[in-house]
Amino acid sequence: MAKADRLERLDTLRASLEEDYLAALIAALRVTASGKWGLFGHNADRAARAAAAPTIEALTELGEEIDAAREQLFMEPFELHQQFLASRGPVDAQSVGEPKQAQAWLAKLTAAG
Repeated sequence: MAKADRLERLDTLRASLEEDYLAALIAALRVTASGKWGLFGHNADRAARAAAAPTIEALTELGEEIDAAREQLFMEPFELHQQFLASRGPVDAQSVGEPKQAQAWLAKLTAAG
């Protein structure tokens, strides 16, 4: 019984952390969609990367905490965090800019509910 209670508390914590992650990501995406670069790290602008670094660090810490909880619950890694990490980094010159990418992410997240 104690193990079931512990797992239930862990699952509740995981769900809460995922909600926090989603809220933090949406807030960061809104800032980026309004024209502030750095969240996706597509350019070499040090100032933009430095400005986005605390947000990236917070999302990464939350994502790692969620993944640790999911691992204990025998669940797959947190897909939203994996997708976000995969979308970061340098891109070629023909790729859309970070604001448009953020708008697309917001539309996708809104459609997903």
